[in-house]
Amino acid sequence: MNYKGLAERLRQAESDRVQISRLTDEFPEMTVADAYQIQLENVAYKQAQGQKLIGMKIGLTSAAMQKMLQVDVPDYGHLFDNMLLPEGTPCRMSQMIQPKVEGELSFCLKKDLKGPGVTIADVYEATSYVVPSLEIVDSRIKDWKIKLQDTVADNGSAGRFVVGGRMTPIAAVDMRLTGMTLEKNGELINSGTTAEVGGNPAATVACLANMLSEFGIGLRAGSIVMAGALTGMTPVESGDVVTASFCGMGSVSVKFVD
Repeated sequence: MNYKGLAERLRQAESDRVQISRLTDEFPEMTVADAYQIQLENVAYKQAQGQKLIGMKIGLTSAAMQKMLQVDVPDYGHLFDNMLLPEGTPCRMSQMIQPKVEGELSFCLKKDLKGPGVTIADVYEATSYVVPSLEIVDSRIKDWKIKLQDTVADNGSAGRFVVGGRMTPIAAVDMRLTGMTLEKNGELINSGTTAEVGGNPAATVACLANMLSEFGIGLRAGSIVMAGALTGMTPVESGDVVTASFCGMGSVSVKFVD
């Protein structure tokens, strides 16, 4: 299996804004470890091109998503500076393929977190603050018909992300019972609590740090960690405005334009 070649295929699809067939259809023997190697090929390529790695995202943190893909662990992807949309900056559909939106809580770290053995308590100690966030996921795989290996190879289906401007100390947030509403064009379309994210979003951050230790790397101080969606994915089209509001933490919005 040619990791570099498959990474280039995904990279070209992202650049050309086209959908491609599942990698697992061509390579049914592909393992999750293979898929992460493909992801890391593109991480190295993007860094060599001058893109700055500013954080990580965790996916498949809810029981529903894990059941859908028949897995029992989260996956992850890398966040680069060109993926970050400052709040108030529209997301251009012409730069996306098949975007969907999720409301998430993001952790901003003040200390390194490196596994194995990272605990929830370690995450609390390492976190400077948490912020409401929107992740705009975007699969390069045709019609979102993905298997776990496909989304892992595809950088966890990462696209763009927006973080809110209100910073809340982690100790002030109930990590199990904080509620979130998701609105599209002023209409409530979904809601959830932080308990949907692996029981506690801090637990998924700890899980990520421990998963990364398999590759000898960790989460760096100053990085952003998107801890996983509180609800399912919401499809969007040009003209839509999506807002995630977190109880006691403020809100974050993004508008989609051509």
